[in-house]
Amino acid sequence: MPLVTRSLVLGPFETNAYIVTCVETRETAVIDVGFDPGPIADRLQADGLLVRHLLNTHAHYDHIAGMRELQERVGGTYWLHPEDRYLADAVSQQGAAFGLPPALAPSEIHDLADGATLPLGRETLTVLHTPGHSPGSVTFRHDDTLWVGDVLFAGSVGRTDLPGGSFEVLRHSIRERLFPLGDDLKVLPGHGPATTIGAERRSNPFVGDAAEWT
Repeated sequence: MPLVTRSLVLGPFETNAYIVTCVETRETAVIDVGFDPGPIADRLQADGLLVRHLLNTHAHYDHIAGMRELQERVGGTYWLHPEDRYLADAVSQQGAAFGLPPALAPSEIHDLADGATLPLGRETLTVLHTPGHSPGSVTFRHDDTLWVGDVLFAGSVGRTDLPGGSFEVLRHSIRERLFPLGDDLKVLPGHGPATTIGAERRSNPFVGDAAEWT
């Protein structure tokens, strides 16, 4: 496989962090580290991986709070959609609402944009803007794999009751942007087990074909 993905479940919210590596070059992207950056950095360094990108699907505390410390240890260019910068700026306030310690986002933020591509070794990640859980939520795609953050889960969807959330916008992102990509695509979410587009299109009770709103 040209890209290999390893996942670690981190922190009190059991957030999925992903290490995505080009097999041929060992260039690596790390997606969504909100907690425990130390063990991730240790693994990256032990495996001799070259970190090129640090990526956030969105800027809620449980996905972003560990990114600055990780960057200080392993390097890499940090990327976030600009519509979530206000969340990155307020990451400590987000944490305080849940009794979590202060945190800072990386100081230099590069903007993700819909349709942009990020080179990773001999492969490429494509960015899809999929708002609704947050205004700047994005999905990363490589071939038949999607890293969706908190947009879509196995049998559920991301919450939309936080500031900037909208169920109508989220539903549009899933139904009009993700589902048309094809039933066979693998979905790697920000929490919980992997699923597929087909499984969620057929049976997801919130946005699937049989959902009450259809």
